[in-house]
Amino acid sequence: MGNFFDDTMQGMLEAVETEKWNIPLVQREDMPAPTFTASDKEKELIDEIINLRKEQKMSQSQLAKLTGNKQQAISRIENKEHSPSLKLFYSIVRALGYDLKIVKI
Repeated sequence: MGNFFDDTMQGMLEAVETEKWNIPLVQREDMPAPTFTASDKEKELIDEIINLRKEQKMSQSQLAKLTGNKQQAISRIENKEHSPSLKLFYSIVRALGYDLKIVKI
């Protein structure tokens, strides 16, 4: 049930931002049903996470251990093969010594 909640929450947050035209949607062609993702912003965030991890000379395995996941899960996220749930993304950010804030623009 946790993954369902996380995925639903992430979808709702993306829907709000998409409705405001802050996040462009891109259709994924590799899905059996029409599926849209906010790929540009997501890729930027993942790239930033990769940079932070490498700056700290932390391996994917070390990050996985700190977040209670497997190295393969971190690898799939970094290779942009899997979109992390909001909960997992937050745990990665925290493991790297950062916090998330929502700031009005």
